[in-house]
Amino acid sequence: MNDLLSSTLTHLRSLVAFDTRNPPRAISTAGIFDYLSRNLPGFKIDVVDHGAGAVSLYARRGKPGILFNVHLDTVPDSPHWSANPFELRVVDDRAIGLGACDIKGAAAALLAAANTVQGDAAFLFSSDEEANDPRCISAFLARGIPYDAVLVAEPTRAEAVLAHRGISSVLMRFAGTAGHASTRQAIADSALHQAIRWGSRALEHDDTCAHERFGGLTGLRFNVGRIEGGIKANMIAPSAELRFGFRPLPSTDVDALLRTFRDFADPEPAEFSETFRGPSLPSGAIADAEARRLAARDVADALDLPIGNAVDFWTEASLFSKAGYTTLVYGPGDIAQAHAADEWVALDQLNSHVEAVCRIIHE
Repeated sequence: MNDLLSSTLTHLRSLVAFDTRNPPRAISTAGIFDYLSRNLPGFKIDVVDHGAGAVSLYARRGKPGILFNVHLDTVPDSPHWSANPFELRVVDDRAIGLGACDIKGAAAALLAAANTVQGDAAFLFSSDEEANDPRCISAFLARGIPYDAVLVAEPTRAEAVLAHRGISSVLMRFAGTAGHASTRQAIADSALHQAIRWGSRALEHDDTCAHERFGGLTGLRFNVGRIEGGIKANMIAPSAELRFGFRPLPSTDVDALLRTFRDFADPEPAEFSETFRGPSLPSGAIADAEARRLAARDVADALDLPIGNAVDFWTEASLFSKAGYTTLVYGPGDIAQAHAADEWVALDQLNSHVEAVCRIIHE
């Protein structure tokens, strides 16, 4: 094991030990942010509490053209962990610990690189990514600080990802009329029947989108995540609630798609509200999105980063892209390990990542 990887693992062991689960996001400006500040010598550092456990640290040294972004919050640990999730274990070819893959391994690499290479560098650490509540990124973007490109760390197997899907989550409520189930029902009487009919139409529409493509991504990822309502089997359901989500391709007109889904309801739903939207990467109409993807590819080539396939999962890189930054996703780890019990990151990917960061800072 070389010194650079050893330093990365030392920092990762410390970062994993901090409880940054989200929820509950009981995170303050102390703790992990004190650790970061102590280990970024020579950097100008701004730590900001955005409320509700959302904290950001913006560190810069010199006049860098590249901004590295990484989130420090993790998902909650499951009961299936085989050991303490807050104690890093290095076993054979991997480092195991809560957040090691998603994505404290990248944060540890930034610290190791910053203390090895004394070039210009800029880092933005955040703590609110896992709850779809991007206060940290929104506040940073409002400052309008110019950068040539932004590298957002997520588990991409140490490959540069240039495109990913957006995400939209929707709450629907249906209203019916309570009654005895032995009576003949009109279409609108049962809220649950309305929800089921809507779901059938929505799933059929999902099938019609299978031919759509962008940058290696195909079709629409659609999911009905929850349906609840009604009282018992012999009662007509007076109310029902349904939650669904979809992950559109870059360049998809999300507002038009939402109108399509809403129109499948008969009668009109009692409520139809989008609870979260994350743009795709890159953002914009199809011509603009393709131009942005090609610009990100040029950045990856210039930084000598291997280019990987587009991915189906969403990242906050899209928020930077929407704000006008040339943005790509790049980090160690495999999304298959993220959010899993005994989450791990491969040592060779950590090593590749920290060496790339050193090279970029040095340049």
